[in-house]
Amino acid sequence: MLSESRSGRLAAWGNALLAGLVSPDDAVLAVVGEDAVHRVEGLPGESAPVGLTLALGRLRTLGVTGLRVALPAPGHPLGLSGPPEFNARALEAEEAVVCHGAAFGLVPQVYEAGPEGDVHAEVLWQVLPVREAPPADVPSLGEAERELAEALREATEVLSKLDVAGSGPVAEAAIDAYRARAERGREVLAPGYPPRAVRVLELAQRVGLLVSLAYGNGHGGAVSASEMAARGAALRPVERTARRAQVARECLPVIR
Repeated sequence: MLSESRSGRLAAWGNALLAGLVSPDDAVLAVVGEDAVHRVEGLPGESAPVGLTLALGRLRTLGVTGLRVALPAPGHPLGLSGPPEFNARALEAEEAVVCHGAAFGLVPQVYEAGPEGDVHAEVLWQVLPVREAPPADVPSLGEAERELAEALREATEVLSKLDVAGSGPVAEAAIDAYRARAERGREVLAPGYPPRAVRVLELAQRVGLLVSLAYGNGHGGAVSASEMAARGAALRPVERTARRAQVARECLPVIR
């Protein structure tokens, strides 16, 4: 969780576009990021995949007024509201975007293409019908901020006791990369989002960084099976809290 998910980028910059705060070109450039291309398949009225610019415009004409993120995991259908086909696709991808104003959802499929040494990612978004119902387990921004602050304290304490707190050259490099990204244009969210939304996402990514480092640092000091199980038990609720924060309600741009 060192960077924003593709669904997070699409929801954030799609919302900024729908609010009239960014141009279509700027929105698509930000969503695509380092990928080669993004296309959208299954749009009503389109028999073949179309580009992201056309797709966002078409969604607007279909009545879409906003986008939100879903980040489900096994046993935790976070942000989903059904039907089963959409939930299953989103769970397989571990992310999705759900539309406000029209009953559509988008799930990314990522393909790698290119010769060895020059492999790039191509993304195909599948448009599927969704059930218009309250999403599962989505907190408010205020709830998410409180939960994250507590999760950060708990994660630091538990991982320190297990001797797997971020340390060593690999962890230091990851932390430096995170800090550089945070300082480079404050790019965690698109223009127009309220300061609290930016703060919550930054904190969620910081918590996610701790989790990633703990999982990625091998066994660390947790050399026994019981200690490894304790680490997993400590990390699972923290990881869940970070994911909940990234789909928090009230996380829409302010229209100026």
